[in-house]
Amino acid sequence: MCAAVTAALPVLLVGPATVAAPQQPPPSVAVGGERLGLPGVQVSPLAGTPPLPTGLTGQSWIVSDATSGEVLAAYNPHLRLPPASTLKILFADTVLPKFDRNAVHKVADEEILGIGPGSSLVGIKEDLEYRVEDLWRGVFLSSGNDAVHVLSHMNGGIPQTVAEMQARAEALQAKDTKVISPDGYDMDGQVSSAYDLSLFARAGLRNADFRAYCATRDAMFPGAVDKNTGQRGSFGIANTDRLLGKYPGLIGVKNGTTTNAGSTFVGAAERDGRTLLVTVMHPASYQKVYDETAELLDWGFAAAGKVQPVGRLVDEVPAGGAQPTGQAGGTDGVPAPPPHPSATPTRAAAAPDPAGDDGLGPVGWAAVVLAGAGAGYGALVLRRRRSAG
Repeated sequence: MCAAVTAALPVLLVGPATVAAPQQPPPSVAVGGERLGLPGVQVSPLAGTPPLPTGLTGQSWIVSDATSGEVLAAYNPHLRLPPASTLKILFADTVLPKFDRNAVHKVADEEILGIGPGSSLVGIKEDLEYRVEDLWRGVFLSSGNDAVHVLSHMNGGIPQTVAEMQARAEALQAKDTKVISPDGYDMDGQVSSAYDLSLFARAGLRNADFRAYCATRDAMFPGAVDKNTGQRGSFGIANTDRLLGKYPGLIGVKNGTTTNAGSTFVGAAERDGRTLLVTVMHPASYQKVYDETAELLDWGFAAAGKVQPVGRLVDEVPAGGAQPTGQAGGTDGVPAPPPHPSATPTRAAAAPDPAGDDGLGPVGWAAVVLAGAGAGYGALVLRRRRSAG
C-alpha cells in the first residue's frame, strides 16, 4: 500500500464556507448505470477482492478503468459539488485542440482584467508575447486563472468559451456539470461531480499534449523584460499536484482547492499496462484529498479483475447526436443491491452542516490545520475566499 503523502508545510485555511447543498440525481437517470445513482458505497466484490480503504471522508469518489470505462467502485459519484480548478480539465478538453502549441500570442491588458480576487496566477503580464505551450503550462502547473483568461480571449472571449465548455460537457454526457466560469472560480450554481470529472479526464488523456502537460513537474515560465539590459527573463514554476513524482506510476491530471469548495483531485496512474482514474471530492481536509486518492488507487490496482463493475464511464455522443447504445441507462443488467456497508465516510456527505463543513460555527473554516513535516514550521495562512487553485 502507498504510504500517505505528507504535506511540506502546515496550512491554515481562513474564510467562510458557504456552499449550496449538493444535489443527487434519482437513480433512474444516473448516467453510467443505475447503481451509480444510489446513495452510499457501490462495489461488487468477487472472490479474493481486497477490502476498500476504511475511514474515507470524501463526500464523493469514484474508481474507474480509463481504458475500458468500467467503474470498479464508487461513493455518491453523481453528487453535484463545486469543482474548483478541476473544471480546468474540461477547459483543456474544449480549447487545447484549437491552437498550435508553438503559436505566439501578445497579451492585451483587457485579457487579464476581471480575474476573481484571490485567484491562483502564473504571472502573465500585458504587452508581452507568450507561446501557447507556455500558457498551457501556466494552466496545468500553476492552475493560473490568468492563463485561462488569456486562452479564453484567444478563443473568442469568456462567454463563448463557457458556452463551448458546456456543449463539450453535454457531448461527453456529463449531465451533472454546470459551467459559469472557465477557470473553476467559485460561482453560485457552478457544479460538477466525481463522475463527470472522470469523464473529462478520460477524454483529456487521449490528447498527447494534455497528457504531457499534466505530467510535467516543473518548467521555466517567461518573465518580464529587464529595463536595463532589454533581455527577457524567466522564472520557475512547479506543478501543484502533490502526488506527482510521489505516487508510483502517476500520470497526473488536476487538483483544485478553494475555501468555499474545499478540495478535489482527479488522478490517473498506470501500473502493469492498466490505467486507473480516481476522483475524490471534498474530503475532510486538503491533505486527505491526496491521501485518499492514493489509497483508492492502491485498492483499484489490487482489485482490478476481482470485482464486478458497478457502472461505466460512458462514451462521447457521436457527431449528429445519436447516443451510444446502452450507455446512459443500466449497466450490463447488473442488479442494484443495497449500499455496501464498508468504507462509509466518517462525516455526513448528503448536505453541509449549517455550522460549516467542519462544524466550526458560522465563520466556516476558521482554522483547519493540516499535519506538516514538523512542528518547527510556521503556519501558512491562505486568505483565499473564492479562489480557484
